[in-house]
Amino acid sequence: MQPSKKTFGTTEIFRMPSTESTSPDLSGAAKPANPTLAIVKGPHTGQVFELTDGVVTLGRDPSNAVFLNDMTVSRRHARIDMSGIASGYATVEDLGSLNGTWVDGAIVNRAMLKDGSTIQIGTFRMVFHTNRKSSRIETGA
Repeated sequence: MQPSKKTFGTTEIFRMPSTESTSPDLSGAAKPANPTLAIVKGPHTGQVFELTDGVVTLGRDPSNAVFLNDMTVSRRHARIDMSGIASGYATVEDLGSLNGTWVDGAIVNRAMLKDGSTIQIGTFRMVFHTNRKSSRIETGA
């Protein structure tokens, strides 16, 4: 008696269209003059907030400059202090929220934000950009 031949399914390869394989440019072609906070994950992905005030509040209450409408966010969750932006940074401070504020993967009470820092508040992941013009470094040569 000969063993029966088993037939297995063929392997199919899924290829993602190149237009979907990278992260979208959330800030568009025009670069804002002020620092921005772009939502890259969670509700309202793609929304960009231009931070024009010296102190910017974030939370579930519509009176916040950055309104994050989700139950995982406290009414007054955090605030960003822009006073160091001329030097290329800002600071974020948690305002006693229930779920905490995370910066670059660590839970914080207060932390420095630099260009490209990620902020996680509830289900929202955001990226902070200073939008400063790069300065030329003189080498002396």
